[in-house]
Amino acid sequence: MNRFYVDPDISVARTLHTDFYTDPAMYELAKEKIFTPSWQLIGDQHAVKAPGDCYPFTYLDGYLNEPLVLTKDNTGKLHCLSNVCTHRGTIVVHEPCKAANLRCRYHGRLFSLDGKFKSMPEFKEVMGFPAPSDDLTQLPVHQWGPWLFASLQNNADPSPYLKDMTDRVGWLPVDELKPRPDLSKDYIVNAHWALYCENYLEGFHIPFVHAGLNAVIDYGNYTTELFKYSNLQLGIAKDDDDVFDLPSSSPDFGKKVAAYYFFVFPNMMFNFYPWGLSINIVQPLAIDRCKVSFLTYVWKEDKFNTGAGSDLNTVEMEDEAVVEAVQLGVRSRFYGHGRYSVTREQGTHHFHRIISSLLNP
Repeated sequence: MNRFYVDPDISVARTLHTDFYTDPAMYELAKEKIFTPSWQLIGDQHAVKAPGDCYPFTYLDGYLNEPLVLTKDNTGKLHCLSNVCTHRGTIVVHEPCKAANLRCRYHGRLFSLDGKFKSMPEFKEVMGFPAPSDDLTQLPVHQWGPWLFASLQNNADPSPYLKDMTDRVGWLPVDELKPRPDLSKDYIVNAHWALYCENYLEGFHIPFVHAGLNAVIDYGNYTTELFKYSNLQLGIAKDDDDVFDLPSSSPDFGKKVAAYYFFVFPNMMFNFYPWGLSINIVQPLAIDRCKVSFLTYVWKEDKFNTGAGSDLNTVEMEDEAVVEAVQLGVRSRFYGHGRYSVTREQGTHHFHRIISSLLNP
């Protein structure tokens, strides 16, 4: 049987083989099979506020390392473009700026803000020029509230990744969430990126690892809902404090919701609390190391750092300790596969099933 096959029946399924976390070839394969088709958070609308604004960035810096640039054209339309000149491959836009066009400073090739080729010095003798390949590649970009997402796959549809989340919390005034760089932080975790995600995807460990969180979350009513490329862990409070004031239109109306924990495959976490939102992005850096960025957005200052969304740094330190221990363990010659709790590890099983389907289409 294929070592990366994961049975759809969780009661008989085995986890991904340990080679997925330890084989350098699998780490490289994941770039094209898992991350290239995915949608990634690339920033927010403030990066390109006005027509003419250009914002260069690296897509999954440290892993895919794809140079891209966001632009806003004169009509106010947003574009996500390859930031590599189609002449000789140099970077076109080196720093955030305002421009009427994009000009390569190497040989002067000129592009419009939507990436279309405009002109090139000393090229009038070139046959069959310009061609569509002389345009900068335009990539799909999606906006939800202030946040911008992009995919490296042409014609990619964001709906299977993001729609279930945006529909579920659509009542939230996400444009009112204020970015707080002072409360945001990067963590370097000495573990494979997928091991970090797997830990997030189950509440099974909460009573054993997170004493503070366990004190406010009703573990008995902790549930997981699965969607195509995302899932939701719904955290229910033990009491009536620090819960959402849900509108009657919400499918969760009447529940004491302390947190919505949304995972968007393969590496994004959106943690909604009554005080706001903590977005966690897991960026692979090496086969045994990743960077986890906590991006904080505050909605209600008076509720900040309360309830399920309190002391997130402590929770992170607890998670890092167990995940790094797993990183040591999966390298053992005595470990190959594990099994799943049918009632508590649906999210991890779902995650493994998606990976399996992408590795074995």
